[in-house]
Amino acid sequence: MGTVRTATVIGGGIGGTVTAMALARAGIEATVHEAYPGGADGVGAMLSLAPNGLAALRIVGAEEAVRAAGHAVPGVVMADGAGNRLAEFHGFPGLPATHAMARADLHGALTAQALAQGVKIEYGRRLVGAEEGRDGVTALFADGGTAHADVLIGADGIRSTVRTLIDSAAPGPEYAGVLGFGGLVTEDAAAAEPGTMYFAFGSSFIGWWRLPDGRVCWFASLPRTEPLTWAEVQRVPAEQWLARLRERYAGHVPGERLLAHTTPDTLMATGPMERMPSVPHWHRGRLVLVGDAVHAPSSSSGQGASLAIESAVELARCLRDLPDHAAAFGAYERLRRTRVELIGGNAAATNRAKAGQAGPPALPNPEQMFGPVHRHLIDWDARVSADGQ
Repeated sequence: MGTVRTATVIGGGIGGTVTAMALARAGIEATVHEAYPGGADGVGAMLSLAPNGLAALRIVGAEEAVRAAGHAVPGVVMADGAGNRLAEFHGFPGLPATHAMARADLHGALTAQALAQGVKIEYGRRLVGAEEGRDGVTALFADGGTAHADVLIGADGIRSTVRTLIDSAAPGPEYAGVLGFGGLVTEDAAAAEPGTMYFAFGSSFIGWWRLPDGRVCWFASLPRTEPLTWAEVQRVPAEQWLARLRERYAGHVPGERLLAHTTPDTLMATGPMERMPSVPHWHRGRLVLVGDAVHAPSSSSGQGASLAIESAVELARCLRDLPDHAAAFGAYERLRRTRVELIGGNAAATNRAKAGQAGPPALPNPEQMFGPVHRHLIDWDARVSADGQ
Protein backbone atom coordinates (compact mmCIF):
# COMPACT_ATOMS: atom_id res chain seq x y z
CA MET A 1 0.00 0.00 0.00
CA GLY A 2 1.34 3.43 -0.95
CA THR A 3 1.73 6.37 1.40
CA VAL A 4 -0.91 8.52 -0.34
CA ARG A 5 -4.08 8.60 1.76
CA THR A 6 -5.85 11.75 0.55
CA ALA A 7 -6.31 13.53 -2.77
CA THR A 8 -7.73 16.80 -4.03
CA VAL A 9 -9.33 16.29 -7.44
CA ILE A 10 -9.73 19.45 -9.53
CA GLY A 11 -12.64 19.15 -11.96
CA GLY A 12 -16.01 17.48 -11.52
CA GLY A 13 -16.46 16.20 -15.07
CA ILE A 14 -16.21 12.65 -16.33
CA GLY A 15 -12.53 12.18 -15.50
CA GLY A 16 -12.77 13.81 -12.09
CA THR A 17 -15.74 11.82 -10.79
CA VAL A 18 -14.32 8.50 -11.98
CA THR A 19 -10.92 9.37 -10.50
CA ALA A 20 -12.53 9.97 -7.11
CA MET A 21 -14.46 6.69 -7.26
CA ALA A 22 -11.36 4.74 -8.30
CA LEU A 23 -9.30 6.34 -5.53
CA ALA A 24 -11.98 5.43 -3.00
CA ARG A 25 -11.78 1.80 -4.12
CA ALA A 26 -8.01 2.01 -3.69
CA GLY A 27 -8.45 3.21 -0.10
CA ILE A 28 -7.66 6.87 -0.82
CA GLU A 29 -10.06 9.61 0.31
CA ALA A 30 -10.69 12.12 -2.48
CA THR A 31 -12.69 15.34 -2.60
CA VAL A 32 -13.73 16.74 -5.98
CA HIS A 33 -13.61 20.52 -6.47
CA GLU A 34 -15.62 21.82 -9.42
CA ALA A 35 -15.26 25.42 -10.67
CA TYR A 36 -18.84 25.82 -11.81
CA PRO A 37 -21.60 26.49 -9.28
CA GLY A 38 -23.56 23.36 -10.15
CA GLY A 39 -23.71 20.23 -12.27
CA ALA A 40 -23.66 19.94 -16.05
CA ASP A 41 -27.40 19.60 -16.68
CA GLY A 42 -28.11 20.16 -20.36
CA VAL A 43 -24.45 20.87 -21.19
CA GLY A 44 -22.87 19.19 -24.23
CA ALA A 45 -24.18 17.14 -27.12
CA MET A 46 -24.22 13.39 -27.73
CA LEU A 47 -21.25 11.07 -27.34
CA SER A 48 -20.45 7.38 -27.48
CA LEU A 49 -18.81 5.38 -24.74
CA ALA A 50 -16.68 2.58 -26.16
CA PRO A 51 -16.42 -0.99 -24.81
CA ASN A 52 -13.08 -0.26 -23.10
CA GLY A 53 -14.58 2.71 -21.27
CA LEU A 54 -17.59 0.72 -20.07
CA ALA A 55 -15.32 -2.12 -18.95
CA ALA A 56 -13.28 0.36 -16.87
CA LEU A 57 -16.48 1.74 -15.33
CA ARG A 58 -17.30 -1.78 -14.13
CA ILE A 59 -14.25 -1.56 -11.85
CA VAL A 60 -15.67 1.46 -10.01
CA GLY A 61 -19.21 0.09 -9.90
CA ALA A 62 -20.66 2.57 -12.38
CA GLU A 63 -21.15 0.51 -15.53
CA GLU A 64 -24.81 -0.37 -15.01
CA ALA A 65 -25.79 3.19 -14.09
CA VAL A 66 -24.12 4.52 -17.22
CA ARG A 67 -25.66 1.85 -19.45
CA ALA A 68 -29.07 2.89 -18.15
CA ALA A 69 -28.33 6.51 -19.11
CA GLY A 70 -27.79 5.60 -22.77
CA HIS A 71 -28.61 2.99 -25.37
CA ALA A 72 -26.56 0.27 -27.02
CA VAL A 73 -25.30 0.66 -30.59
CA PRO A 74 -23.31 -2.56 -31.17
CA GLY A 75 -23.57 -2.54 -34.97
CA VAL A 76 -21.57 -0.44 -37.42
CA VAL A 77 -22.31 0.15 -41.11
CA MET A 78 -19.78 1.84 -43.41
CA ALA A 79 -20.94 3.59 -46.57
CA ASP A 80 -19.79 6.20 -49.06
CA GLY A 81 -21.31 9.56 -49.90
CA ALA A 82 -23.21 8.06 -52.85
CA GLY A 83 -25.22 5.74 -50.61
CA ASN A 84 -23.30 2.53 -51.30
CA ARG A 85 -23.01 0.21 -48.31
CA LEU A 86 -19.37 -0.91 -48.08
CA ALA A 87 -19.06 -2.92 -44.87
CA GLU A 88 -20.98 -4.04 -41.81
CA PHE A 89 -19.66 -5.54 -38.60
CA HIS A 90 -20.26 -5.87 -34.87
CA GLY A 91 -18.20 -5.88 -31.70
CA PHE A 92 -16.34 -8.83 -30.28
CA PRO A 93 -17.92 -11.33 -27.88
CA GLY A 94 -17.16 -10.70 -24.23
CA LEU A 95 -17.03 -6.90 -24.54
CA PRO A 96 -19.88 -4.55 -23.66
CA ALA A 97 -21.49 -2.84 -26.64
CA THR A 98 -20.75 0.77 -27.41
CA HIS A 99 -23.38 2.99 -25.78
CA ALA A 100 -24.53 6.38 -27.05
CA MET A 101 -25.93 9.06 -24.76
CA ALA A 102 -26.07 12.77 -24.07
CA ARG A 103 -22.90 14.01 -22.39
CA ALA A 104 -25.03 15.59 -19.67
CA ASP A 105 -26.71 12.22 -18.98
CA LEU A 106 -23.34 10.50 -18.66
CA HIS A 107 -22.11 13.21 -16.32
CA GLY A 108 -25.29 13.00 -14.27
CA ALA A 109 -25.09 9.23 -13.92
CA LEU A 110 -21.44 9.37 -12.84
CA THR A 111 -22.05 12.18 -10.37
CA ALA A 112 -24.99 10.36 -8.79
CA GLN A 113 -22.93 7.19 -8.52
CA ALA A 114 -19.99 9.02 -6.95
CA LEU A 115 -22.21 10.70 -4.36
CA ALA A 116 -23.87 7.37 -3.58
CA GLN A 117 -20.40 5.95 -2.90
CA GLY A 118 -19.64 8.73 -0.46
CA VAL A 119 -17.46 10.94 -2.68
CA LYS A 120 -17.51 14.60 -1.63
CA ILE A 121 -18.09 17.16 -4.40
CA GLU A 122 -17.72 20.89 -3.76
CA TYR A 123 -19.00 23.38 -6.35
CA GLY A 124 -17.95 26.95 -7.07
CA ARG A 125 -14.31 26.11 -6.31
CA ARG A 126 -12.16 27.57 -9.07
CA LEU A 127 -8.48 26.69 -8.66
CA VAL A 128 -6.01 29.59 -8.89
CA GLY A 129 -2.85 28.10 -7.43
CA ALA A 130 -1.20 25.36 -5.38
CA GLU A 131 1.46 25.34 -2.67
CA GLU A 132 3.51 22.22 -1.99
CA GLY A 133 5.01 21.32 1.35
CA ARG A 134 6.75 18.35 2.93
CA ASP A 135 3.47 16.91 4.14
CA GLY A 136 1.29 17.52 1.07
CA VAL A 137 -0.12 20.13 -1.29
CA THR A 138 -2.58 22.94 -0.63
CA ALA A 139 -5.00 23.98 -3.36
CA LEU A 140 -5.85 27.70 -3.48
CA PHE A 141 -9.29 28.72 -4.77
CA ALA A 142 -10.64 31.98 -6.16
CA ASP A 143 -13.11 32.27 -3.27
CA GLY A 144 -10.21 32.44 -0.80
CA GLY A 145 -10.69 28.87 0.39
CA THR A 146 -8.08 26.12 0.47
CA ALA A 147 -7.91 22.33 0.48
CA HIS A 148 -4.99 20.22 1.71
CA ALA A 149 -4.19 16.64 0.68
CA ASP A 150 -1.30 14.33 -0.08
CA VAL A 151 -1.66 14.88 -3.85
CA LEU A 152 -3.52 17.17 -6.24
CA ILE A 153 -5.01 15.67 -9.42
CA GLY A 154 -5.87 17.88 -12.38
CA ALA A 155 -8.99 16.55 -14.10
CA ASP A 156 -9.89 20.06 -15.18
CA GLY A 157 -10.28 19.58 -18.90
CA ILE A 158 -8.60 20.64 -22.08
CA ARG A 159 -7.92 24.17 -20.74
CA SER A 160 -6.47 22.83 -17.52
CA THR A 161 -5.19 25.21 -14.85
CA VAL A 162 -3.30 22.36 -13.19
CA ARG A 163 -1.40 21.73 -16.45
CA THR A 164 -0.02 25.28 -16.34
CA LEU A 165 0.92 24.89 -12.66
CA ILE A 166 2.92 21.79 -13.53
CA ASP A 167 4.55 23.47 -16.53
CA SER A 168 3.98 27.13 -17.41
CA ALA A 169 5.21 26.37 -20.95
CA ALA A 170 2.86 23.40 -21.46
CA PRO A 171 1.06 23.34 -24.82
CA GLY A 172 -2.62 24.17 -25.04
CA PRO A 173 -5.29 22.53 -27.16
CA GLU A 174 -4.70 22.25 -30.90
CA TYR A 175 -7.41 23.30 -33.37
CA ALA A 176 -8.23 20.57 -35.90
CA GLY A 177 -9.42 22.83 -38.72
CA VAL A 178 -13.10 21.90 -38.47
CA LEU A 179 -16.16 22.93 -36.50
CA GLY A 180 -18.41 20.21 -35.11
CA PHE A 181 -22.18 20.05 -35.51
CA GLY A 182 -25.00 17.65 -34.79
CA GLY A 183 -28.73 17.53 -35.13
CA LEU A 184 -31.94 15.64 -34.52
CA VAL A 185 -34.35 14.66 -37.28
CA THR A 186 -37.88 13.41 -36.70
CA GLU A 187 -38.61 12.54 -40.34
CA ASP A 188 -37.33 9.28 -41.81
CA ALA A 189 -34.56 11.07 -43.70
CA ALA A 190 -32.01 8.24 -43.55
CA ALA A 191 -32.11 4.46 -43.23
CA ALA A 192 -31.15 3.63 -39.67
CA GLU A 193 -31.82 0.35 -37.94
CA PRO A 194 -31.98 0.64 -34.13
CA GLY A 195 -28.72 -0.40 -32.47
CA THR A 196 -26.56 0.49 -35.47
CA MET A 197 -24.18 3.41 -36.00
CA TYR A 198 -23.73 4.54 -39.62
CA PHE A 199 -20.72 6.30 -41.13
CA ALA A 200 -20.64 7.74 -44.66
CA PHE A 201 -17.13 8.56 -45.88
CA GLY A 202 -16.00 10.58 -48.88
CA SER A 203 -15.24 14.23 -49.62
CA SER A 204 -17.53 14.98 -46.65
CA PHE A 205 -18.14 12.73 -43.65
CA ILE A 206 -21.34 12.27 -41.66
CA GLY A 207 -22.41 9.79 -39.00
CA TRP A 208 -25.88 8.98 -37.72
CA TRP A 209 -27.95 6.55 -35.65
CA ARG A 210 -31.53 6.11 -34.49
CA LEU A 211 -32.47 7.05 -30.93
CA PRO A 212 -34.86 4.89 -28.88
CA ASP A 213 -37.63 7.47 -29.42
CA GLY A 214 -37.36 7.04 -33.21
CA ARG A 215 -35.53 10.27 -34.02
CA VAL A 216 -32.27 10.16 -35.98
CA CYS A 217 -29.23 11.86 -34.46
CA TRP A 218 -26.44 12.93 -36.85
CA PHE A 219 -22.97 14.48 -36.46
CA ALA A 220 -20.85 16.19 -39.08
CA SER A 221 -18.14 18.83 -39.48
CA LEU A 222 -17.53 22.02 -41.39
CA PRO A 223 -13.96 22.90 -42.45
CA ARG A 224 -12.79 26.34 -41.34
CA THR A 225 -9.22 27.63 -41.51
CA GLU A 226 -9.61 30.35 -38.87
CA PRO A 227 -10.62 28.95 -35.48
CA LEU A 228 -13.62 30.21 -33.55
CA THR A 229 -14.19 29.79 -29.86
CA TRP A 230 -17.25 27.92 -28.63
CA ALA A 231 -18.80 31.24 -27.59
CA GLU A 232 -18.16 32.74 -31.04
CA VAL A 233 -19.78 29.73 -32.71
CA GLN A 234 -22.84 30.13 -30.49
CA ARG A 235 -23.23 33.79 -31.49
CA VAL A 236 -23.73 32.87 -35.16
CA PRO A 237 -27.45 32.21 -35.81
CA ALA A 238 -28.26 28.53 -36.27
CA GLU A 239 -29.91 29.37 -39.60
CA GLN A 240 -26.55 30.53 -40.97
CA TRP A 241 -24.71 27.41 -39.86
CA LEU A 242 -27.46 25.23 -41.29
CA ALA A 243 -27.22 27.01 -44.65
CA ARG A 244 -23.45 26.43 -44.78
CA LEU A 245 -23.83 22.78 -43.85
CA ARG A 246 -26.50 22.25 -46.49
CA GLU A 247 -24.18 23.75 -49.09
CA ARG A 248 -21.31 21.54 -47.91
CA TYR A 249 -23.40 18.34 -48.03
CA ALA A 250 -25.31 19.04 -51.26
CA GLY A 251 -25.54 15.77 -53.20
CA HIS A 252 -24.29 13.71 -50.25
CA VAL A 253 -26.25 10.57 -49.34
CA PRO A 254 -27.80 10.82 -46.79
CA GLY A 255 -26.24 14.09 -45.59
CA GLU A 256 -28.32 16.24 -47.93
CA ARG A 257 -31.64 14.76 -46.69
CA LEU A 258 -30.63 14.79 -43.03
CA LEU A 259 -29.73 18.48 -43.21
CA ALA A 260 -32.82 19.32 -45.25
CA HIS A 261 -34.98 17.93 -42.44
CA THR A 262 -32.95 19.54 -39.63
CA THR A 263 -34.45 22.71 -38.18
CA PRO A 264 -32.49 25.53 -36.52
CA ASP A 265 -33.90 24.65 -33.09
CA THR A 266 -32.59 21.07 -33.33
CA LEU A 267 -29.11 21.99 -34.65
CA MET A 268 -26.31 21.43 -32.13
CA ALA A 269 -23.17 23.53 -32.71
CA THR A 270 -20.50 21.84 -30.62
CA GLY A 271 -17.74 24.30 -31.51
CA PRO A 272 -14.15 23.86 -32.68
CA MET A 273 -12.81 20.33 -32.82
CA GLU A 274 -9.67 20.30 -30.67
CA ARG A 275 -7.15 17.84 -29.33
CA MET A 276 -4.21 17.94 -26.96
CA PRO A 277 -0.79 17.52 -28.57
CA SER A 278 1.86 15.60 -26.68
CA VAL A 279 2.24 17.11 -23.20
CA PRO A 280 5.89 16.94 -22.06
CA HIS A 281 5.19 16.87 -18.33
CA TRP A 282 2.28 14.87 -16.94
CA HIS A 283 3.26 15.52 -13.33
CA ARG A 284 5.50 17.59 -11.08
CA GLY A 285 5.99 17.10 -7.36
CA ARG A 286 2.61 16.25 -5.87
CA LEU A 287 0.60 17.42 -8.91
CA VAL A 288 -0.54 15.12 -11.73
CA LEU A 289 -2.91 15.28 -14.74
CA VAL A 290 -5.66 12.91 -15.83
CA GLY A 291 -8.13 12.79 -18.74
CA ASP A 292 -8.61 15.65 -21.20
CA ALA A 293 -6.20 17.84 -19.23
CA VAL A 294 -3.35 15.74 -20.62
CA HIS A 295 -4.60 13.58 -23.51
CA ALA A 296 -7.82 14.83 -25.14
CA PRO A 297 -7.84 12.98 -28.51
CA SER A 298 -10.71 14.97 -30.20
CA SER A 299 -14.16 13.60 -30.89
CA SER A 300 -12.98 11.97 -34.14
CA SER A 301 -11.44 9.20 -32.04
CA GLY A 302 -14.69 8.18 -30.34
CA GLN A 303 -12.45 7.57 -27.31
CA GLY A 304 -12.25 10.84 -25.34
CA ALA A 305 -14.49 9.83 -22.44
CA SER A 306 -13.30 6.22 -22.47
CA LEU A 307 -9.62 7.16 -22.26
CA ALA A 308 -10.29 9.58 -19.41
CA ILE A 309 -12.05 6.77 -17.51
CA GLU A 310 -9.19 4.35 -18.17
CA SER A 311 -6.59 6.84 -16.95
CA ALA A 312 -8.57 7.55 -13.78
CA VAL A 313 -8.58 3.86 -12.91
CA GLU A 314 -4.91 3.35 -13.79
CA LEU A 315 -3.82 6.34 -11.70
CA ALA A 316 -5.68 4.93 -8.70
CA ARG A 317 -3.99 1.53 -9.18
CA CYS A 318 -0.57 3.17 -9.25
CA LEU A 319 -1.21 5.22 -6.11
CA ARG A 320 -2.50 2.07 -4.40
CA ASP A 321 0.47 -0.14 -5.24
CA LEU A 322 3.59 2.02 -5.30
CA PRO A 323 5.41 3.36 -2.24
CA ASP A 324 5.01 7.10 -2.85
CA HIS A 325 3.44 9.63 -5.19
CA ALA A 326 6.62 10.09 -7.26
CA ALA A 327 6.87 6.40 -8.10
CA ALA A 328 3.13 6.19 -8.71
CA PHE A 329 3.04 9.15 -11.08
CA GLY A 330 5.99 7.84 -13.08
CA ALA A 331 4.45 4.40 -13.47
CA TYR A 332 1.08 5.93 -14.38
CA GLU A 333 2.63 7.95 -17.22
CA ARG A 334 4.50 4.90 -18.51
CA LEU A 335 1.28 2.89 -18.47
CA ARG A 336 -0.72 5.48 -20.39
CA ARG A 337 1.35 7.74 -22.64
CA THR A 338 1.96 5.41 -25.60
CA ARG A 339 -1.66 4.28 -25.80
CA VAL A 340 -3.30 7.70 -25.57
CA GLU A 341 -0.86 9.38 -27.96
CA LEU A 342 -1.35 6.67 -30.58
CA ILE A 343 -5.13 7.13 -30.44
CA GLY A 344 -4.78 10.91 -30.46
CA GLY A 345 -2.44 10.79 -33.45
CA ASN A 346 -4.87 8.65 -35.44
CA ALA A 347 -7.67 11.09 -34.63
CA ALA A 348 -5.49 13.98 -35.77
CA ALA A 349 -5.03 12.30 -39.16
CA THR A 350 -8.80 11.92 -39.47
CA ASN A 351 -9.25 15.58 -38.55
CA ARG A 352 -6.83 16.68 -41.28
CA ALA A 353 -8.87 14.74 -43.82
CA LYS A 354 -12.11 16.29 -42.57
CA ALA A 355 -10.53 19.74 -42.85
CA GLY A 356 -9.50 19.10 -46.46
CA GLN A 357 -5.80 19.08 -45.55
CA ALA A 358 -5.38 15.50 -46.79
CA GLY A 359 -7.35 12.98 -48.82
CA PRO A 360 -10.88 11.93 -47.82
CA PRO A 361 -11.14 10.12 -44.46
CA ALA A 362 -10.06 6.52 -45.01
CA LEU A 363 -12.58 3.76 -44.49
CA PRO A 364 -11.54 1.95 -41.29
CA ASN A 365 -11.47 -1.82 -41.18
CA PRO A 366 -12.99 -3.99 -38.42
CA GLU A 367 -9.66 -4.32 -36.63
CA GLN A 368 -9.40 -0.53 -36.38
CA MET A 369 -12.99 -0.21 -35.19
CA PHE A 370 -12.96 -3.11 -32.73
CA GLY A 371 -9.28 -3.94 -32.39
CA PRO A 372 -6.82 -3.38 -29.54
CA VAL A 373 -8.22 0.08 -28.77
CA HIS A 374 -11.64 -1.33 -27.83
CA ARG A 375 -10.37 -4.63 -26.41
CA HIS A 376 -8.17 -2.92 -23.83
CA LEU A 377 -9.10 -4.23 -20.39
CA ILE A 378 -7.65 -3.14 -17.04
CA ASP A 379 -6.91 -5.82 -14.46
CA TRP A 380 -7.70 -4.03 -11.20
CA ASP A 381 -6.38 -6.89 -9.06
CA ALA A 382 -2.99 -7.02 -10.81
CA ARG A 383 -0.24 -5.23 -8.89
CA VAL A 384 1.47 -2.32 -10.68
CA SER A 385 5.27 -2.41 -10.78
CA ALA A 386 7.51 0.63 -10.70
CA ASP A 387 8.22 0.33 -14.42
CA GLY A 388 4.52 0.68 -15.24
CA GLN A 389 3.78 -2.96 -16.01
